[in-house]
Formats: sequence, structure tokens, C-alpha cells
Amino acid sequence: METVLSDGRDIDTKIATLTGEASHQLTPAPHQPGVWETMPGAQRTDPTYYDRPMLKPSVWKPYIPAYYFVGGAAGASLALGAAAQLDGSHELDDLIQRCHWTGIIGSSIAAVLLISDLGRPSRFLFMLRVFRPTSPMNMGAWILAVAPSAAVTAGLFARRTNGILQRLGEVAGYTSGIFGLALATYTGVLVANTAVPIWQECRRVLPILFGASAVASAGSIFDLLVEGSRTQRITYSFGLAGRVAELTAGLAMERVASRVPSVGRPLKRGFSGFLWRAATILTAGSIVAMLWPGQKRRTREIAGILGLGGSLLMRFAVDEAGKASALDPRASFHQQRSDLSNLD
Repeated sequence: METVLSDGRDIDTKIATLTGEASHQLTPAPHQPGVWETMPGAQRTDPTYYDRPMLKPSVWKPYIPAYYFVGGAAGASLALGAAAQLDGSHELDDLIQRCHWTGIIGSSIAAVLLISDLGRPSRFLFMLRVFRPTSPMNMGAWILAVAPSAAVTAGLFARRTNGILQRLGEVAGYTSGIFGLALATYTGVLVANTAVPIWQECRRVLPILFGASAVASAGSIFDLLVEGSRTQRITYSFGLAGRVAELTAGLAMERVASRVPSVGRPLKRGFSGFLWRAATILTAGSIVAMLWPGQKRRTREIAGILGLGGSLLMRFAVDEAGKASALDPRASFHQQRSDLSNLD
């Protein structure tokens, strides 16, 4: 077999060129298949497609897992702000304002990260030409468009004005909270709605894990920012619940993925396994710091930093695990045959 002169996308440049929206996406060199020295044979006990990966890994840049993290923290902050509005008193006004502006800043940064990966801002706007509830990516575009807009309205008018503007701000605050919950969890639905074995296997756990991590990261941010006895108690309980849920969901994901050993392997080996273990250790360390007797400002800061680090590494670990799983020649086959055996 002769090597074809290719531009990195398996296109013979002598006879064709590739154009269009995704024409500049190149397959990294290590992922390009080499030339066979001998023709591999099929094994009945361990079938593969000539020992080659059946899937291609995602071409997402590091902007995307960073988008998961920043957007999740922003969405959870907006949800906390909407819940605080239910109190009705003015005692939590400072917390509500911080939640709104944390959500505004976070969702704005998330939009920049997403557009940076898309390449052109117009591609984000093109996704708003349709409304397709069956598409997590299309729903994500609408969520990211509505959440910061409602948060800005709430930040400007809620608890700051009187009359109709105040009522408008209150309604916008609740709206931003609803869309904030969606922003915190939809990315888990997005990655689970793929053929990547580890993501597809954990499709019921990933939205819960991403949502819990969003709560944990938002709570970690408030550990570094919030003062005041009542607001501190609220953010402490909010962040602790998120960290415990994140750690529990992470253990559940590892158990579900390991149902098929080759599918769960990326969480235990390689770079993705290292990131996953580091994220688990940081999150567990954050919980220990929060429960340490004699809470002080320095202890809260340590817990906040550890919590942010654990949530951030978890997003990158899931992204790297997906790439490793797609490149595994056996993961998809073993997963499919496991499903068939369960039907029997």
C-alpha cells in the first residue's frame, strides 16, 4: 500500500480539495493511521476493525472543557441567585447581586470560549436560526443567549429600583436561574449524546456530574468572595452539597464506565486517568478543608481553591477520556457486544 499525499484529512490533494465551514479542521499527526506492513487478521475472541479505531476523536480545543467549567459555575451562580430571591427580604440583596454579576461575567467568558473554538462569531449566530429541542448543541446556543441577557436585566433592576422596573428585574432573575440550571447541566447531555463509548456509556451520569461540579465550582468562588454570617452559611451549605454530589457522581461514573473494562480504561490509565485522579483528590481535599474544625478565612480560601481545581480538572479529564476512548479500537466493539449479551 502506497502512502497518499494528504493534507491531514485523508484528501488526496492531487485530485481534490476540501472546502466549507469545517475545512480547516486537521487531524493531529499522531492520530493518522500508518501503512500496514502486514495485513492484520480478525480475532473471534476480540474482534476489531483491523485493529484500527472505529471512531475519530473530537477536534475540540481546550476552550471547550474550559467552557464547561466557566459556563457551569455561571449557571449555578444564577440558580443560587434565583433561589435567594425567594427569601423576600433585603438581607440577601448583596448575595443576589453577586450571584447575578458572577453569572453575567462567567457566561460572557463562556461565550467567548465557545466562539473561540467555533472560529467565527457568525457560526454561533447561525445556530440561533433554528429552534431544535432534540439537538443539545442547538439548545445550548439558546441557553447561552438567554441566560446572560436575563442576568444583566436582573443585575441592573432587581432590588435596585422600584415599580415596574423592579418587577421586571425580579422576573429576569428567576428566568436567569432557570436557564442557569440548564447552562450548568446541558453540556453533560451534549457530550453524552455521542457515539464515544465512555461518554455514551455514562449518559445518565454525566449531566448529574456536570451539574454537581457546577454547584461545587460556584460554591468555591463564593468561598473566596462572600462575607457575612447568613450569606456565608448559605454559600457554605451550597458548596458543600455540590462537592459531595460531585465526588459521589464521579465514583458512580467510574463504576458505570467500568462495567465494560475497555470502556472505563481511560479513567484509570494515561493522561486522562491522571487528570481524573487529581480531580478526585482535590475535590476530596476541599471537602476535608470545609469540615475542618474552627473555620477561618484562610481555611475557606484553601477549600475554595481546591474546589475550583477539582472541578476544572474533572472537565478536562472527561474531555481527555472521550478522546482516548474514541481512539481505542476495542472499546466500541466491546460495548456493543456487552449490550447484546444483556438483551439475551
